[in-house]
Amino acid sequence: MIKLLLRRLGQGVLVIFVLETITFFLVRMLPGNPFLGERKLPQHIMEQLNSLYGLNESALVQYYNYWKGILLHGDFGPSLVREGLQVAEIIAESFPVSLALGVVGMLIAICIGIPAGMLSACYRNRWPDACIMLLAMLGICIPAFVVGPVFGKTLGQLPGLSVAGWDSPLCIILPALTLGLINAAYLARLTRGGMLEVLTQEYIRTAKAKGASGLRVMFIHALRSGLLPAVSYLGPAFAALITGSFVVETCFQVPGMGLHFVNATTDRDYFLIQGLVLCYGILIVVANLIVDLVLIALNPRLRAQGTA
Repeated sequence: MIKLLLRRLGQGVLVIFVLETITFFLVRMLPGNPFLGERKLPQHIMEQLNSLYGLNESALVQYYNYWKGILLHGDFGPSLVREGLQVAEIIAESFPVSLALGVVGMLIAICIGIPAGMLSACYRNRWPDACIMLLAMLGICIPAFVVGPVFGKTLGQLPGLSVAGWDSPLCIILPALTLGLINAAYLARLTRGGMLEVLTQEYIRTAKAKGASGLRVMFIHALRSGLLPAVSYLGPAFAALITGSFVVETCFQVPGMGLHFVNATTDRDYFLIQGLVLCYGILIVVANLIVDLVLIALNPRLRAQGTA
């Protein structure tokens, strides 16, 4: 078990390092310049700005200084566009917002998607199954930039709900509902497939032959193994809710990391892009590690492999 955990951690650190290295060099290949605004600056001013932020050095020297600042001082660098702000300050301000949005969205997805998939499996090839899978397919096919404005238009008129901003606790409802329902569609299909596969196993037929009720067979015998595909999806899905909510945060004007990432890419804010990508990479690695541990706890075969 410890060896498996250490191996996963080693792989995660390597993934984060490669991801950040690729990002570092790619952002510097983007056309444009972070100091090019509406008014073109004189050449000597541009040279002074590049020298101030170390952008006049070679790419390898900048790469060395970047990792040196992170590893020795925990310094992600300054924002090249938002004057006076450090990247660490921007992430510290926006990360709790994205985390809260991701947690609520994931809870909505789990509370809707898993029960819907179980119900669909119980009524296989009957009208409840067809209706649930039709809705799930619609949820998968319709993108977030369509679902978000529809919810904003229809539900934004309800008292207390806000279509844009982050000035009250109720502002989280519409963007979290948008993210949650989309992921609930995937969870419903994965749960249905996993439950149908388990319900055909020999030990399930044996439990039914011994007189076990349908609810006992579903929740005691089949649920643990049937949820394995859905649990495998939860790790990347939770990371995607935080890292991939750019569209939703932009639609509802949520001041999370996704909105900063879009603005940083548009403004060519190199240090902010690199800091956000590093944060996203760590989140994805940690989420996948947690899912691996949960799968080991649920599946005795994986537990045996981990201790071998």
